[in-house]
Amino acid sequence: MHGLLRRLFAPRWQHPDPEVRRQALQRLDPQHNEQRQALQSLAQDSDSHIQLAALLALDDCAGLVKAYPQHLQEDAWFNAVCQRISGREGHTDLQQRQTLIEQIDEPRALSAVALQGDNLSLRMSALDKLTDDNDLIHQACHNGVAAVRHQAAERIEDEEGLKRLLKEARRDRQVVRLARDRLNRLRSDAQWQEAEEQQREKLLNQLEQHARAPWEPLYGGRLRHLHRQWEQLTQPASVEQDQRFHHALLSGRKTLHDHETQKQARQQSAEQRDEAENTREQLLEGIEETLDGLRHASAITVQDIDSLRAQRQLLGQRWQTLSDMHPPSDTLRQRHARAIQHYDQCLETWQRWSATSPAIEIALGNGDHSDLATLVAQCQWPESFSSPSLLSRAQAALSAENAAPAQPTTEDTATVETHAAELDTFEQLLERGAFKSASRLHQRLKPNIEALESIAAQPLKVRLKHLAARLAELRDWRGFVAGPKREQLCASIEALASDLHMDEEALDRHHRQLVKEWKSLGDAAANREQSARFRTASDSIHERLAPWRDQLSEERAANLKARETLCDQLESLLEQPAEDADPDILRQIRDKARHQWRHYSPIPREGSEAVGRRFGVIRHRLQTLIDQRAETIASQKLALISQVVALRSDDSQPLAQRIHLTKQLQHQWRALGRAPKGEEQALWKNFRHECDQLFAQRDAHKNEQAARQQKQLDDMQTLIDQMESWQPINVSEATSLDNFLKQASQLEPLPHNRRSEGMQRRMSGIVRARRERLNRLAIADTVQQWHAIMPLVNAHLAADEHYLGEAIADDVDAQTILSAALPAEFIAAHHARNEQRLSVKAPLSDAELSKIADSLARLRVHLSMLALGSVRQSDEPLRLAIQVERLNEGFNQERSRDQNVTDILAALLALGPMPAALWAAEVEEFDNLLSRLARVPLP
Repeated sequence: MHGLLRRLFAPRWQHPDPEVRRQALQRLDPQHNEQRQALQSLAQDSDSHIQLAALLALDDCAGLVKAYPQHLQEDAWFNAVCQRISGREGHTDLQQRQTLIEQIDEPRALSAVALQGDNLSLRMSALDKLTDDNDLIHQACHNGVAAVRHQAAERIEDEEGLKRLLKEARRDRQVVRLARDRLNRLRSDAQWQEAEEQQREKLLNQLEQHARAPWEPLYGGRLRHLHRQWEQLTQPASVEQDQRFHHALLSGRKTLHDHETQKQARQQSAEQRDEAENTREQLLEGIEETLDGLRHASAITVQDIDSLRAQRQLLGQRWQTLSDMHPPSDTLRQRHARAIQHYDQCLETWQRWSATSPAIEIALGNGDHSDLATLVAQCQWPESFSSPSLLSRAQAALSAENAAPAQPTTEDTATVETHAAELDTFEQLLERGAFKSASRLHQRLKPNIEALESIAAQPLKVRLKHLAARLAELRDWRGFVAGPKREQLCASIEALASDLHMDEEALDRHHRQLVKEWKSLGDAAANREQSARFRTASDSIHERLAPWRDQLSEERAANLKARETLCDQLESLLEQPAEDADPDILRQIRDKARHQWRHYSPIPREGSEAVGRRFGVIRHRLQTLIDQRAETIASQKLALISQVVALRSDDSQPLAQRIHLTKQLQHQWRALGRAPKGEEQALWKNFRHECDQLFAQRDAHKNEQAARQQKQLDDMQTLIDQMESWQPINVSEATSLDNFLKQASQLEPLPHNRRSEGMQRRMSGIVRARRERLNRLAIADTVQQWHAIMPLVNAHLAADEHYLGEAIADDVDAQTILSAALPAEFIAAHHARNEQRLSVKAPLSDAELSKIADSLARLRVHLSMLALGSVRQSDEPLRLAIQVERLNEGFNQERSRDQNVTDILAALLALGPMPAALWAAEVEEFDNLLSRLARVPLP
């Protein structure tokens, strides 16, 4: 019973029958709280159709989107979501709709919103959620907004998708061009990747082949070249290729490392061998110098012998150690053998002297000259060594004993001193090894000194004998060395004479060297047979070289003439130098002249000295001219630096003008040439510093200007954002748009860049949209004014009907009928309507009736063009006539839509007298058109 009562007295929207609930839902008004709660309850109804109707009645776009995933297969839900999110229905603001777009994942709904959205940002948000290439291609081909089409086309990256886009996109050339360019880029990238892959594989094969090859001089350079080519490839390599590359690179580096190790080992061994040779050389030079010192010392002492023994012991130890490491060369081995032989000879002599020296000292003290002579003879002291002081005294005593007493004269003393000086010269020649000079001097001194009989001449004779022994030793040594050397020179020159394939220049060079070496031997080990052999081979070579030497003489003469011509040219240049001659050109002339001088060689010996002096004087004069011109350029560059300094501190000229002048000064600097070598760098640093200071001012000015332009762009961006967020709701807000445009004009002109161009396009679109909205608001206001004066219009119709029926013309008073004042736009039309009743006779003729009907139809067609943009097919002639009339009336004047609507309504009010039947036939169409014009889109 209780349930029955509840069903009987329950609201109809809670009825169990869905059809009853649906009918009850249609009568619910969301403006009342109780009914709104009922609608909210129905929004959770189990019936999808009732749930959808409740959500639409509540205008709950968020609830609609939230419940949409459970009804994806129902077209009614799909259409409702698309219409509400797109803004075609409902009153949900743009920001909320953009937020709801983020909650929708169904591609069909997102694609529909992207196609039908009433705002660009809304379409873009829906497009960003689309991921399938088919949806993006559909948007790029069929979306009505160009920005959306372009954005969708830019997101297509697959080659197949680009091919489809290129095939289907025909309405937008930019989309076609974008697809074509990206497809070409993909194909070129694919070709580039294929080429790089081939190049990488080729490099890998070359690198692996190079890694297997043995070392050769260009091995390291080739490996580095292949490595650089590999590094220059930008496409990443595969794992296998990377492993192959590193393996081949490691193999190549191992080959290089092994070679470097072997090379270092060889170098180290060679360095050790050279060091051993140097050490042996030093040891041999030391003992040879010691032995030579014993020959030239004034007297030999015990300390000299002990030092010689210590040096011999050191030589033996070090020589054996070094020989164990590296064997000595043949030359050093021979020198070592001779040095040991001389050492043994010296030691044996000293041992004999040590045995006889006590007895000699006793005999010398007793004056026993016979025993003294016997002991000196037993000593057998060689003449090549300096004798001890005791032995020298003994020999002097024996010489004094044997010499006849005589008193030296003044003449004999002078002769002895002269011969002593000549003996000193003789000894110096022997020390230098000048055998020929020493031999000639010995031949001249020997008879002169032996002819002296005074006691003072005895030391000269002993010294002469000692030096003669040294000369004989030098002769024997030269003969010992010169014999094999002469045989070698004879064999070499005979082989040279028999070599028929050697060119003349090399033959002449080798021949001269052999002749020089032959002459350097002098008469050492000379014999007629070897001399004849050498002379015969030399004559043969001379005969062979005779034509070449004649040719060489001609070439030398030509070179001498060329050098003289070069001198003549340089002298003519120096005699008349240009005042603005570039020192760099003069330096080039100097360097080229020096190069040509060296090129024209050899020349005849007899003319070389004179032409050489001449060229030296010319070079000096040319260098002086170069220095003078360089000094002049240095002074000019100092003047340029002063001008730059003046420009930098001159604030009276514009900065751009000063920069332009500075660049001209830089061109002048480059055209001047170089200053002297020591001053050029200092001048350039100073000039560059001053120019950099001025350019720094330019950069600071540019940065400041860029900051101003950036602020200007930011201010313009802020203004555009304000204009975009402003939506006029009343026609009186047109002044706000004018204020915005005034502020924008104050920020202009904007800098020319892509951002400013985009801002200007965006601002133009916003201004156009706001003007359009203001125009629509003005039209709606005009339509409202028309609705407000409809009592006046009806009064005129009644007056017209009374006039046409009874021929009584009544004036209609607007102030009596309307509660408010008649708008100014319709005052003239109101008076004209009253005058029409007075000027037209009743009843109307057919022509007059047809004229009124045509005028009314014309006004309807004109209003239809403004409201719908199109007319019925039967009204096409009127549309063409109206367009032609509008062109003729104001070709250069463009009237707004609200002005046209006002003119049409004013003409409609003034048209009369109007038959009631004619008005009744057209009034419904007029009302529909005015209702459409009065409809203002949501902001």
